[in-house]
Amino acid sequence: MDVSGGSGQPRSGNDEPAEHPAGPTAPTTGTTDHPGPEPHDAPTPPPPADRDPGRDPGTAEDTPTEPPHPTTGRDDGDTDAGEEAPAAGTRTGSREHRTLAHSGIAKGEPPRPPAKEPGGGLLMGRPFGVPVYVAPSWFLVAALITWVFGGQLDRVLPELGAARYLVSLFFAVAFYASVLVHELAHTVAAIRFKLPVRRIQLQFFGGVSEIEKEAETPGREFVLAFVGPLLSLVLAGIFYLAMKPVQPDTVPGVLLAGLMISNLIVAAFNLLPGLPLDGGRMLRAVVWKITGRPMSGTVAAAWVGRALAISVLVGLPLLNQSGALGGGGEEISGMDTVTDALLAAILAGIIWTGAGNSLRMARLREHLPELRARTLTRRAVPVETDTPLSEALRRANAAGARALVVVDSEGHPLSLVREAAIVGVPEHRRPWVAVSGLAQELTDGMRVSAELSGEELLDVLRATPATEYLVVEESGEIYGVLSAADVERAFVKAMARPS
Repeated sequence: MDVSGGSGQPRSGNDEPAEHPAGPTAPTTGTTDHPGPEPHDAPTPPPPADRDPGRDPGTAEDTPTEPPHPTTGRDDGDTDAGEEAPAAGTRTGSREHRTLAHSGIAKGEPPRPPAKEPGGGLLMGRPFGVPVYVAPSWFLVAALITWVFGGQLDRVLPELGAARYLVSLFFAVAFYASVLVHELAHTVAAIRFKLPVRRIQLQFFGGVSEIEKEAETPGREFVLAFVGPLLSLVLAGIFYLAMKPVQPDTVPGVLLAGLMISNLIVAAFNLLPGLPLDGGRMLRAVVWKITGRPMSGTVAAAWVGRALAISVLVGLPLLNQSGALGGGGEEISGMDTVTDALLAAILAGIIWTGAGNSLRMARLREHLPELRARTLTRRAVPVETDTPLSEALRRANAAGARALVVVDSEGHPLSLVREAAIVGVPEHRRPWVAVSGLAQELTDGMRVSAELSGEELLDVLRATPATEYLVVEESGEIYGVLSAADVERAFVKAMARPS
């Protein structure tokens, strides 16, 4: 089974806007006042940076009141879709963007810092450059397989004695090695289609290949999903051929038979046509191809997945009791009935939850392109390091700007003044406080291209958590300042819109 998408949730913001006396106001916007959505393995707005440790206790909250927009007079801080936020130096009443400085700015897009390790258990290796993790739950299922398979070996090969548990442990490891081959098939196909793979994780009920982006066409989506079950069928065929020259009542014969049957089960289960299984992704690709809309395919495959979950919950215990899944005419005890029901409930819960997460992921991806750095950027004014805060705020209010960029005498950007730090300074002290003391030094990760949007924008912000980012043109000229709070608010608004 493979899962497309990245991980995490946007934080919720519950800060209330502070009230300030008359006078220059901080060039910032209000925070959000809503809980965030709950996507699964999805791209998220950047995490918040630490608040200013040096602010005075007892002062106003972190979010100041913003000045009215210079052209519309609004004060809610929202930027209309498609409206570009002009940078400093723009005349009041003009919607044309002009840059802050024209010399000394680093050229080109900002470099991206290396991604952090995704984690997820014990790192086993990096085949094809993709980290493979074994989750702690794997050890539980390995012990369970060892115990169950050991009981079967006791009936087939009683002469093994206690050694049967070593053979069973080998079977558990070999079975999950087969699951790893299944997941590597998804990974190789994703790499072939130039889709980034975050990690492979072996866990309680098999494995997951976390593919961070969707396939561009329904044909690629179908291939990406089908290669996993196909490799499981190939492995089952290999084990079947290996059984031919081996006696069936020997340890190699029993192991090969068990691995053949287990791979057949893995392939058949994953081919069931419901998300999040591979068969569900294949169904999604077919519906996508017919309708031309990936969202229609996701909805259809997700609801089939939910129906499948109910069928597993009800049908699996009934099939076991009827003997359709093996067991011959053996009498079924009450403990076996409880075990079957528990196993069915766990499987059904995993399928139901995965189908719902697939719906949420599809909805999120449908709205992600609405997040564009250019339209979310705040207008900013450049101020030198020794400029008093009161003077900087006066200039910002006069220009209708909502952010401050600290520059040197030649216009090189040095740092960004944090809105939380501005609010922490009482108004009567602002004429004696230099902006350089309230600014956060710019790092490479805090320089964001104005052309970024959607997942690319969120990936860049998530790699370097901060409250503000310097937005630059491709030429390297300053465009403005992007606030993490603005991105979060736009993200939640986009998710709230109907698909």
